[in-house]
Amino acid sequence: MNEGLNFHLSEEQEAFRRSVRQLVEDKIAPRAAEIDEADEYPWDIDELLVKNGFAGVSYPEEHGGAGGGAVELCLLVEEISRWSAGVSLIPAVNKLGAIPVLLAGTDEQKRLICEGVTNGEHRMSYCLTEPGSGSDAAAMRSRAVRDGDDWVLNGSKRFITGAGASDLYTYFAVTDPDGARGKNITAFLISSETNGFSLGRKEEKMGIRGSPTREVMLEDCRLPGSAVIGDVNGGFPLAMRTLDFSRPTVAAQALGIAQGAFDIAVEYCGERKQFGKPISTFQGLQFMFADMAMKIETARMAVYKAATAIEEQDARVSYWAAIAKCYASDVAMSVTTDCVQALGGYGYIREYPVERLMRDAKITQIYEGTNQIQRVVIARSLFGGR
Repeated sequence: MNEGLNFHLSEEQEAFRRSVRQLVEDKIAPRAAEIDEADEYPWDIDELLVKNGFAGVSYPEEHGGAGGGAVELCLLVEEISRWSAGVSLIPAVNKLGAIPVLLAGTDEQKRLICEGVTNGEHRMSYCLTEPGSGSDAAAMRSRAVRDGDDWVLNGSKRFITGAGASDLYTYFAVTDPDGARGKNITAFLISSETNGFSLGRKEEKMGIRGSPTREVMLEDCRLPGSAVIGDVNGGFPLAMRTLDFSRPTVAAQALGIAQGAFDIAVEYCGERKQFGKPISTFQGLQFMFADMAMKIETARMAVYKAATAIEEQDARVSYWAAIAKCYASDVAMSVTTDCVQALGGYGYIREYPVERLMRDAKITQIYEGTNQIQRVVIARSLFGGR
């Protein structure tokens, strides 16, 4: 029997949730449909998060952050995702790019990131996926060659969330082509101002609109030795640890999407009348909503168990993170689909947000490791193996 299975939020965390929800309902909800339609980065909302102190949530105070931990970040992302998954990626992707620095960076790198993200001076992205290497991340083709005290980088990364809005990037490249697989990759901190840095086209996506996704390309980018994050050739384990720490945040995003769609559908079905009475009185719908409620509440337990595992430095954080990410994202897709069904024809038109939330839900099953990969991670934890 596992110990420490108490997920009761403290008074401070409940107050934090309420403050985020108020901001979301006052400022983000009214903009959500417009952000989705225009598919432009919402700089006004970004600045609002900075102004209200939410940009620095989960960054250590000793390096200039706002404090809090994985639970607070998940609360922030969950609440924003109830209305806009694209906006929720502002804090989520900043943190994804920052995690390698927080895990293995120098004090100077940590202060640059924590202070910069908190005060809105910097925004970050994480560059791992390439055109030819997705789930098989160790097969990347990006190269970094040492030249005196510097490194010269060449390569490209695909599907980089936040690219274009971000000015700092955590970039992984092979530094020892003849080295053992997974032990020959190094992480670098690179600025968009670096000569040779460029961006590819902006992808037109089904969901998470308002969050740019672009290709990042490096051509003879020269970086100083101080740009290395952690150890040379120690980048791949760092990349995998980063995903362990970020997957609960994706799970929180999925949970928020599911909860947002569910809340809208409950309200709609309580007001919509057919055959002279609210459709919420029909047993077929009642059973559907009972099933959705069970899934959402179970997903919530998984999300905050995984977040707590990070804070408690649980040795099985990979296991809990994979369960949370896989289950919550499957729930998000299932629940949003059922919510569209519950609204009938209205669920299929853009006047109601459930169709947007359904489009947003799908990516949570794909990025930060597909759900097939999550099942591999879970199985390896159970049975051992690489």
